[in-house]
Amino acid sequence: MNKAADRLIYLPLGGAGEVGMNAYVYGYGPAGRERLILVDLGVTFPDMDTTPGVDLIFPDMQWLIDRVDRLDAIFITHGHEDHIGALGHFWNDLRVPVYCRNFTGHLAQRKMEEHGADADAIEIVGAYPQQVKAGPFSVSFVPISHSIPESSGMVIDTPAGRVVHTGDFKLDTQPGVGEPFDPDLWKRVATEKGGVHVMTCDSTNIGVPHAGRSEVTVGPDIRDLVKSQPGMIVATTFASNVARVKTLAEAGVAAGRSVCLMGRAMKRMVSVAIETGVLQDFPSVIAPEEAGDIPRENLMLIVTGSQGERRAASAQLARGKYLGLELKEGDSFLFSSKTIPGNERGVIGIINQFSEKGVDVVDDSSGLYHVSGHANRPDLETLHDVVKPQILIPMHGEHRHLREHTKIANAKGMKGVLAVNGMMIDLSGNEPKVVEYVDSGRTYLDGSTQIGAMDGVVRDRIRMALNGHVTVTVILDENDEALGDPWVDAMGLPEQGRSKASLVDVLEADLAQFLGRANAKTLRDDDKLHDGLKRTVRQSANDEIGKKPEVTIVVSRLS
Repeated sequence: MNKAADRLIYLPLGGAGEVGMNAYVYGYGPAGRERLILVDLGVTFPDMDTTPGVDLIFPDMQWLIDRVDRLDAIFITHGHEDHIGALGHFWNDLRVPVYCRNFTGHLAQRKMEEHGADADAIEIVGAYPQQVKAGPFSVSFVPISHSIPESSGMVIDTPAGRVVHTGDFKLDTQPGVGEPFDPDLWKRVATEKGGVHVMTCDSTNIGVPHAGRSEVTVGPDIRDLVKSQPGMIVATTFASNVARVKTLAEAGVAAGRSVCLMGRAMKRMVSVAIETGVLQDFPSVIAPEEAGDIPRENLMLIVTGSQGERRAASAQLARGKYLGLELKEGDSFLFSSKTIPGNERGVIGIINQFSEKGVDVVDDSSGLYHVSGHANRPDLETLHDVVKPQILIPMHGEHRHLREHTKIANAKGMKGVLAVNGMMIDLSGNEPKVVEYVDSGRTYLDGSTQIGAMDGVVRDRIRMALNGHVTVTVILDENDEALGDPWVDAMGLPEQGRSKASLVDVLEADLAQFLGRANAKTLRDDDKLHDGLKRTVRQSANDEIGKKPEVTIVVSRLS
């Protein structure tokens, strides 16, 4: 092998230009023949405005699938859905070892089993300095604090130098559950092997000017709040934030309340945390069927649904009863979480529903009951100063976050690189450069099927939602003459328009007139007939209701 021709590449397929669906490819070797590893394989979540009916959104992995013979391993930094959620869905396409730490590995195994993938592909490894050899890469998991246990940065040693991939992180020396940030450990990482050539760094909170707070700081305020409430108190947070769940449970016990966990994700996370040993001394909890017998003033529920998810426990409580329990006037509900941008409408809807019940809602507008799991700007700069990378590549952020982080890196004497999804960067030398743009984008899980974002399925669904839908059925005999009038089925449209007559009747009358005027050539030609019928429907509907619906034409010919 001609070492001079080898190169170190970085290619984000997801997570660079957005918060979610993280998937980062690193490669080393001759151009076009590099051996590859993948760091994280996550999802993002749909919304009704842009992706109605979609269940999950994945990065477009086709570039990597086409080169799977060059892929040596997958490494997962931590167990959040935007880093691990797509693993089971793509396993059959990738089929390489998946390396995780213990807590993350247990979650990964469950993901694999849920989708019929081989859970034995999950390899549990220890923390730094233990290394995993994968092709030309030697990879270690370096503990770093975040809002889920056993989060790790990746130290990736390559023939072209050391790469540090931070993953999601904050600088918390007292996280409550999980490992604290250890500056001495990170200094070792920074000074070994001749220093750090590249750091790929979390950018989520680059715009927050003050230093982040420790997880332990929310405990006293939560305890005071829980003690002061006269009725039943319900709290929600991210199920994966095991430290916060423990803080909430301890606050309930301190106030003399029985504590009940509600929601499958909440129970699963706590169970895995206890099973793997990262969560100890968790307070005793009662089952939902026991909670109904506890006086309201002596009960605390910790529930899923901090982001307004319709099927989660909090949303069901807002609509009515959940597992036999119901909130009433005098009760209170705590959002011990931050609303992720895009989820505001769902959360506000839940708050209003609780308000109608007379329930007092406490959110994080005071800043007392939640701290972020991501490093703010001063904390990011602290890690810059500890690691001292030659090149800094912002990741895990929207374009504005990446751009701002790049500017800060350049101002501090590092070489900042703004790399978005699909942009392949050659990191071999002192001057990083863009060497290729690859197709990147999104794929959707729609029910049980993966579809491309550009396939037209969701586009058609949006158009039907905006415009309604009309089905026209026409029967022609052996002589291409209509047997009776066409009939119409309308969905998502008003029953009457400007004429005050039935919209269906108006459409059927106009279609009958079109057929009566159509010449034999049009009636024989399916394409011309379809076009004429469609135009008639859209024009007639526009005259009546001011909308041009989507139209399906069904022509049956008798032979």
